Amino acid sequence: MRGLSASAALTLAALAAACGPVPVEQAEADCFRQAQLASHPRGTVSLGVGTGGARYAGADITISSDYLMGHDPAQVYASCVQQESGQPPRRPLYDRPDWKG
Repeated sequence: MRGLSASAALTLAALAAACGPVPVEQAEADCFRQAQLASHPRGTVSLGVGTGGARYAGADITISSDYLMGHDPAQVYASCVQQESGQPPRRPLYDRPDWKG
């Protein structure tokens, strides 16, 4: 019986750790995409002609609720990083050299 409860305790501890904060660097990387989507929709359009005259077309558009609600991408980024890591971003979104907005 005692071995079972110790095993259960280890399993619960592992699950709790998985739900804990992530390193701020990882949170910044994860949240960067959310900030991009908050700045404007993203998408692709494809057109083509195959052998025998077969034609195809496709479109893929991603629009975030943050964009629709007019949220500031920098605030979306900062809130996301804080929520995921428990820390503020090391650098504001608009100061990041890879931000093109």
